[in-house]
Amino acid sequence: MWTLCIVTLVVVVSFLHWVYYWRNPRCNGKLPPGSMGFPILGETLQFFATNTTHDVSPFVKDRVKRYGPIFRTSLVGRPVVVSADPDLNYFVFQQEGHLFQSWYPDTFTEIFGRQNVGSLHGFMYKYLKHMVMNLFGPTSLQKMLPEVEKTAFKRLKQWSCRDMIEVKDETASMIFHLTARKLISYDSVKSPENLRANFVAFIQGLISFPLDIPGTAYHKCLLGRKNAMKMLKKLLQERRMNPRKQQSDFYDYVLEELKKEGTILTEPIALDLMFVLLFASYETTSLALTLAMKFLSDHPLELQRLTEEHEAILRQRKEADSGLTWKEYKSMTYTFQFINETVRLANIVPGIFRKALRDIRFKGYTIPEGWGVMVCPPAVHLNPSTYHNPLSFNPSRWEGIEVNGASKKFMAFGGGMRFCVGTDFTKVQMAVFLHCLVTKYSWEVIRGGNTVRTPGLQFPDGFHIRMRDKNVRKGGNMSH
Repeated sequence: MWTLCIVTLVVVVSFLHWVYYWRNPRCNGKLPPGSMGFPILGETLQFFATNTTHDVSPFVKDRVKRYGPIFRTSLVGRPVVVSADPDLNYFVFQQEGHLFQSWYPDTFTEIFGRQNVGSLHGFMYKYLKHMVMNLFGPTSLQKMLPEVEKTAFKRLKQWSCRDMIEVKDETASMIFHLTARKLISYDSVKSPENLRANFVAFIQGLISFPLDIPGTAYHKCLLGRKNAMKMLKKLLQERRMNPRKQQSDFYDYVLEELKKEGTILTEPIALDLMFVLLFASYETTSLALTLAMKFLSDHPLELQRLTEEHEAILRQRKEADSGLTWKEYKSMTYTFQFINETVRLANIVPGIFRKALRDIRFKGYTIPEGWGVMVCPPAVHLNPSTYHNPLSFNPSRWEGIEVNGASKKFMAFGGGMRFCVGTDFTKVQMAVFLHCLVTKYSWEVIRGGNTVRTPGLQFPDGFHIRMRDKNVRKGGNMSH
């Protein structure tokens, strides 16, 4: 009896001791304020809770109000410092490879693959970045410009022949078609398998509670990735068996690299890279384009100004039917302001994760070695101290400001050595699409639908529009 009591007492004391140190982690300095939540679970449930506003997520906003812009928490079993502080965010990006390194919780790594580009460091990361720059660098984008324009005009013409379109789904289909064709020569019309459907399943469960049980969004997400990876591997094997005489897409480049003696590239790394590129290229761009069309629909003066810039480009051409040139693209001053404001409000990436490589002191706080750090771009982009009326759409706030990379005030495309290499590709797709849209077409919004949550902003579920060619008026007056 006494033995049982002693064992029970030891267990209870040990448990309480563990809970105490869970809630009060050891630190060689002063930890940021905050709460570690329940043991193991931490504040994971609150973090993944649905955000029904277009403002900073309640998880971050409530804690910033309570603790300040730098606070601690625990997510999926790992201690994390969350930063809504522009100075700390910039410091984290600039010190990558020295004081911090790219890191994501195990649940995210499981989703994107353990050898994905976000989990690689040092020479391997630089090697892969160089590979991608061959595809998305300025020279390649200039060559790609006619194809991007042709794709946009083709899709817009198809949309104008239909009674109604759902913008998010249609723009996603357009961007995926273009990106998959450039990366792997994938043709959704000719292929017997639907690659995009697997990415749709993946995306729907991307920001969900990590519970891998059949029927959950997270399980569907993992299944979508598994099926997509099977298709990508099959396509790579088919290409290996039937190589092309000249490189025509990214797969050809990858196969050439895999053949080289002493190459550090492996097939699993190449496939993970392809998966991430397809996801990042099409989902983020299609969401930004959808929001851009919503902003144009809600702000007629901005639409008028954007239209004037692009009609001026057409008037200055010697040949009216000639295609868009790189010089014309680079002259789109207001368009780039419009794009910057769109991605600022979109906040497509709610958090960017890094890990402290040693104890780091910043503004009186200590970030312990091994702790995660989550940089929160929305908290910067929607900070009233940085942007006047931050929730209002105002492209003119970017007048005279040249954005060539991340800054303390703007980090829509990441920052530091991991600044998104596909940024220019995204801007090219958006600018060319907007050029084709406002110079040739008008549209009206079909009202109705429920409100759904996007990573950064709300828009009507089924953001439906009816589109018409400006030169072919049908069914009465059409308004922008």
